[in-house]
Amino acid sequence: MDLQELCRQVIQERPRNSHKGTFGRALLIGGLYPYGGAIIMTALATVNSGAGLVTVATEKENIPALHSHLPEAMAFSVDDKDLLLANIKHADLVLIGPGLGDNSRAENLVDLVLENVSEKQILVLDGSALTLIAKQNRKIFPCKQVILTPHQKEWERLSAIPIDRQTSQTNLTALREFQEHTILVAKSFMTQVLQADPEQITPIKAGGPYQATGGMGDTLAGMVAGFALQFPHVGLYDRVVTATYLHSYIADQLAQQFYLVKPTDISKEIQKMMKNFQTN
Repeated sequence: MDLQELCRQVIQERPRNSHKGTFGRALLIGGLYPYGGAIIMTALATVNSGAGLVTVATEKENIPALHSHLPEAMAFSVDDKDLLLANIKHADLVLIGPGLGDNSRAENLVDLVLENVSEKQILVLDGSALTLIAKQNRKIFPCKQVILTPHQKEWERLSAIPIDRQTSQTNLTALREFQEHTILVAKSFMTQVLQADPEQITPIKAGGPYQATGGMGDTLAGMVAGFALQFPHVGLYDRVVTATYLHSYIADQLAQQFYLVKPTDISKEIQKMMKNFQTN
């Protein structure tokens, strides 16, 4: 598959009669102390990828920092259970995990989300949320559309496949144990996107060691969320592949000028790169 051609097919001009609701409601949950920056980077990427309405549930103390970076996002305290339940109900997509932590508080939040999301929503599980569902050995979810975005160690916990044995075929075999249509973004120095039903394996073949810095996965998760909410003329798998490829493609372009690429630098370039693919 030519991934640049896929980008051109997926990233289409917006309909003239669009409004913010056309491009989906995303609820992002994470950034608990001391990992507040993670959910900020996720939110930056989600907004810059074109999601219509982005709401963040995080530490109350983290909200001023979030708004200083991103006034376009709404935010509320993750401890406000009534507001959290209301936002889960109204979201088209729920992303949980960036900067969530691995403790009882984080576990309660994951359980709350899984108890209240519906079949029609998209669920993106990232970061600590993956570690927590691995502890529960959970492989079936309330949503029909589930996206997992683990790095190799997180995938080892989920799949029981040691890192040195994680290949396309072993990953695909493990993915078949999850519910139908689950999409796996297997992050590594050779990132792949996989789906078991129907069977698809897409090597990304972009990116490099200049991306090896904290927050890179948080930014990718945000891009996946933003793309998943848009472009209904193609399937969810193609939207996820496009977001994953664009994330590393932008890094490749920046690496021609810089020794390393910061996740926030990628977010700054998303809108321009999407325009380039839409017009070319």
